Amino acid sequence: MTLYIASLNSGSNGNCYYIGNNDEAVLIDAGLSCRETERRMRRLGLPLSRVKAIFISHEHDDHIRGVEVLSRRYQLPVYITQPTLAECRFPPDPQLVKSFSEGQSVTIGGLSVLAFSKAHDASDPYSFVVSSPTVRIGIFTDIGAVCDNLIRHFTSCHAAFLETNYDEEMLEKGRYPWPLKNRIRGGHGHLSNRQALELFSAYRPSFMSHLLLSHLSQDNNRPELAQALFEEQSQGTTITVASRHTESEVYSIDGCYSGTPGPDWTPEGKRRPQPAQHTAPQLAAAQSSVNPKPPASTPTTGKRRKALTANKGKPTSIQTSLF
Repeated sequence: MTLYIASLNSGSNGNCYYIGNNDEAVLIDAGLSCRETERRMRRLGLPLSRVKAIFISHEHDDHIRGVEVLSRRYQLPVYITQPTLAECRFPPDPQLVKSFSEGQSVTIGGLSVLAFSKAHDASDPYSFVVSSPTVRIGIFTDIGAVCDNLIRHFTSCHAAFLETNYDEEMLEKGRYPWPLKNRIRGGHGHLSNRQALELFSAYRPSFMSHLLLSHLSQDNNRPELAQALFEEQSQGTTITVASRHTESEVYSIDGCYSGTPGPDWTPEGKRRPQPAQHTAPQLAAAQSSVNPKPPASTPTTGKRRKALTANKGKPTSIQTSLF
């Protein structure tokens, strides 16, 4: 069964992701106003009557700003955990509130929504995988570190929204105060371009047709930089940046894509024992093609990056600075 996906907005100014089939759909987060959500879905030709539920990942305003009005106007159930609800500044009507639990799928018509916990500085944060019988879509944003949960679900997805929040050098040299920089890159903030790229390069399934780079920082990243980094490693996966200013196009994901296997996969779709390692020069070369710099007078050599390791429920060794 084909699934249709779109980003209505992705960034600290509002997050909302659409996943649906021909009959029903869900919204992951509702960080836009009700009016703006209606406007953007109308431009995409997506009827709001098709949306049957809203799932909330965590309580930060850029994920819940529109949930109260949107759910009330369209009488949409809001799936949210009690710890998150307790911290909401825009709580939905109690009669519309539904709960979900980690690892237990919620059925919405022909869709199944599975939640799993993530590292983020919120009360009870979750990522989601929305699936039909044949297609799986991941929504992986607002994540401070890559963990075993994320790796396991990422490898099963035909398409994904993956956070590429910041370039490490831009964050380090940028105007943010030191405590905020440390919050962003401290393991419970956001994923950097490098962290997300290492996840993608080592664990991209051969059947992943689309990757939407999401939640880019306005101050500490550039869309063309993130896109260039990932396109060098795409191996046939379509790479798109989800805008923080407007909606994406609607992508059709049918689950039939069979692209070039990633470095961690055999052509038969089996995982190799050891993931490929990706070194600093690969990332530096892609970055310099977008933002060339004159050679330094004294060359330096970076330490070799550690390979990804899957420590269940804990950040893996690819974690470093963020935003």
